[in-house]
Amino acid sequence: MEKKLFDILKERGYVKDLTHEQEIIDLVNGEPMTFYLGIDPTADSLHIGHFFALTMFRWLQDFGHHGIILIGGATALIGDPTGKSDMRKMLSKEEVAHNKAEVKELVKRFVRTDGDNPAIIVDNADWICDKTYVDFMRDIGVHFNVNNMLSADCYKKRLENGGLTFLEMGYMLMQAFDFVHLNKEFGCRLQIGGSDQWGNILAGADLSRKIGFSEGKKIDPLFGWTCPLLIKADGEKMGKTASGTLWVSRDKTTPFDFFQAWINSFDEDVERSLSFFTRMEISDIKELCKKDIREAKKLLAFEVTKLVHGEEEALNAQKTAEELFGNKGVSKNMPSVELSKNLLDINIIDLLVESKLVSSKSEARRLIEQNGISLNQEKISSVDQIITDKDLTDNSLILQKGKKVFLKVIFK
Repeated sequence: MEKKLFDILKERGYVKDLTHEQEIIDLVNGEPMTFYLGIDPTADSLHIGHFFALTMFRWLQDFGHHGIILIGGATALIGDPTGKSDMRKMLSKEEVAHNKAEVKELVKRFVRTDGDNPAIIVDNADWICDKTYVDFMRDIGVHFNVNNMLSADCYKKRLENGGLTFLEMGYMLMQAFDFVHLNKEFGCRLQIGGSDQWGNILAGADLSRKIGFSEGKKIDPLFGWTCPLLIKADGEKMGKTASGTLWVSRDKTTPFDFFQAWINSFDEDVERSLSFFTRMEISDIKELCKKDIREAKKLLAFEVTKLVHGEEEALNAQKTAEELFGNKGVSKNMPSVELSKNLLDINIIDLLVESKLVSSKSEARRLIEQNGISLNQEKISSVDQIITDKDLTDNSLILQKGKKVFLKVIFK
């Protein structure tokens, strides 16, 4: 018997919170309906958390449901306080406009926006920014109880740390209004998102009900579905690496670094990641992880890199990793940085900082003292070592940090 979509998504771990379980099961397993996913362009790229939500979007789209991607051109100007201990840095309108253009193009790599059943991309600035403050507060703000808002998880951290601005309080109102607007304009019945958005999603469903009641209309209920946040075995968010956020833009995270981030996954996270980011059968995933976790990691790294950067880049990253971590310790496609030849006769600690292989001189010194730094496959034993042109081959040298981080330094 063929599995229903909801059962597939539940088996793969996509279900965290549902506003109305049976109604959502019937909706998702039934005739095509309209749903939406919101993304705030607070950066000019997407990180792996966005990408995870987009895989859920794609499942729904592939089963015939009509998807809307909402780019938060208005909400990004406010900033979601969810889970934040401090107020987000306010972005200028110019920064948000730039980010919107970048994010829209990246989204198109993961969801279908042409052909059969294309997703549509909308911008909430189109229906929020033209409203006057007084009109918005009269139409929308009147339906929100401040006591209820302050009890929501999305505001708790900000409250605990002694500060929640009126600006941030407005975020929930705006996202709730988005849901109501998309329901009115497109018949959208379901909002999906990460579990950190649960409070905002509930607010939208509740706002629709209250507006309907105030206008004396019977409005079909709106539904919310959240997927779990990607948390690694060590309790940190997946996508946070030693070198920073794991972005899907190659300008921010190279395909090789992206590949390596998945290779370096905790063993406990591999099965779940394969369930989210591939369409392998769950039984095959479990069998592979039980039989050979290293091969499972290699498969995960290749498949996710292929999904994000394309097969050619995935193959290049795979080959580079094999060359670096085999006997060669060098690859033509390895990460590299260019420095001025004027820097030669430089102390090893300064070189490590200049090349950005380490973040500080103290980190460089500590790693050298722990035998954690190699130059051209030879351990550095002294913090006073000077790097000269004698250390170069074809105007370059190879630095290695620990067992897994390689960097080619080219002097020009």
